[in-house]
Amino acid sequence: MTRLHILDAGHETRWRDDDDEHFRDQCGVFAVYGHQEAANITYLGLHALQHRGQESAGIVTSDAHQLFVHRAMGLVQDAFSQESLQRLPGRIAIGHVRYSTAGGSHIRNAQPFAVDYAKGSLAVCHNGNLTNADEVREGLEQRGSIFSSTSDTEVLVHLVAMSKEIAVEDRIVDALTKVQGAYSVLFLSDETLIAARDPRGIRPLCLGILPGNRDAHVVASEPCAFDLIGAEFVRDVEPGEMLVIDSSGMRSIRLPERAEPKMCIFEYVYFARPDSRLGGRSVYEVRKDLGRVLAEEAPCEADVVIPVPDSGVPSAIGYAKARGLPFEMGLIRSHYVGRTFIEPQQSIRHFGVKLKLNPVQTALEGKRVVVIDDSIVRGTTSRKIVKMVRDAGAREVHLRISSPPTQWPCYYGIDTPTRRELIASSHSAEEIARYVTADTLGYLSLPGLVRAVSGKPGEGGYCHACFSGEYAIPFQPPSRRQIKLVGV
Repeated sequence: MTRLHILDAGHETRWRDDDDEHFRDQCGVFAVYGHQEAANITYLGLHALQHRGQESAGIVTSDAHQLFVHRAMGLVQDAFSQESLQRLPGRIAIGHVRYSTAGGSHIRNAQPFAVDYAKGSLAVCHNGNLTNADEVREGLEQRGSIFSSTSDTEVLVHLVAMSKEIAVEDRIVDALTKVQGAYSVLFLSDETLIAARDPRGIRPLCLGILPGNRDAHVVASEPCAFDLIGAEFVRDVEPGEMLVIDSSGMRSIRLPERAEPKMCIFEYVYFARPDSRLGGRSVYEVRKDLGRVLAEEAPCEADVVIPVPDSGVPSAIGYAKARGLPFEMGLIRSHYVGRTFIEPQQSIRHFGVKLKLNPVQTALEGKRVVVIDDSIVRGTTSRKIVKMVRDAGAREVHLRISSPPTQWPCYYGIDTPTRRELIASSHSAEEIARYVTADTLGYLSLPGLVRAVSGKPGEGGYCHACFSGEYAIPFQPPSRRQIKLVGV
């Protein structure tokens, strides 16, 4: 008889927004150990991590005897009700928000996964991507394993279940030595919480404690989740570190593999919330520095600087200050755009972008405008934004990007287009400027990006494969044909 109480809700595939070109972050994870309202605390933590995934959400709790599971499609506030949270008892919990990368958008791929196996019950949730998941899965299936999802995370469940080790932490270490790729992963057994970060630390993970109870630990993808619940940030979980938290306290275990740290640099550019601190640096201050260095490398004679909200705001502040130019919110973003809506007739042009952004004519009319955005992916959204600014009366539009040209897809847990869909993989900055109809286009250089993020020259310590093609975990990506842009 199963010992899991699973309450899955919602089985529909969610609509994907084709007018939002940003790279999609993969997932966010959150855990708490030793709090009588573990489910409620985890709900709040996931709410703070909502930017890391909007397709599904789930929480698993333990009352020291059995696991309780609730997962649903949609946003955190829609996935959980007061009633569903009350049906998640216990003082230990892990939670997950997801945007699909490996595996489709369906309830069967929603996390955390929870199973019964010979040694008890186990739940797992994962932020990242296992690059050898297909190979490992094939081997497991040949040995009789049956998978219920298409997510790479389920591979970890089977590896733990098949391990010959005795203690749960040893079984998990054994499983993690068999996978490659990026992971910040949480495991929950009846009485133990385990958090681990891959040896390169590609995806972020941090540790905190709750006030008034030094034994109440919290773990999250970003420390902004701690602010909402009043937790104190302790430190980042180190690359290759595994934390085991149980009734005897917390202990740290080093995974066997040793590798050079390579945290994803795009976390600083776009993924992380600006009020987070990663690797000891304020994301907000880093983004202002991105704009400052961009102003040094790609200056422009202009009258005003405006951001593409929200991610472009700090960099635009830094650029404007460095150039001595006025900063204006020339584009206003709607914060009430859902993930589904009734589309109008095709005659309404640029509907998708205009649903989210609208220009402030008085801030733009007759002016030479610098538009700051964090990246260009396909170029179609940038083209629509430039046209929107021109239609509002701008005399010139100069597009500045606070990261290098995005030329390569990510294979470590970020939902990115194929290389043939990345406009910078096959076109120069001048060609892209003509396509998006900007008067000029300037990118931040890779050395400039690293200098702004780290505060010093050099390119070590970060994964920047999406800009450089230098993958932290080498493998052969599939060859793709290049795209041809009309009008270039």
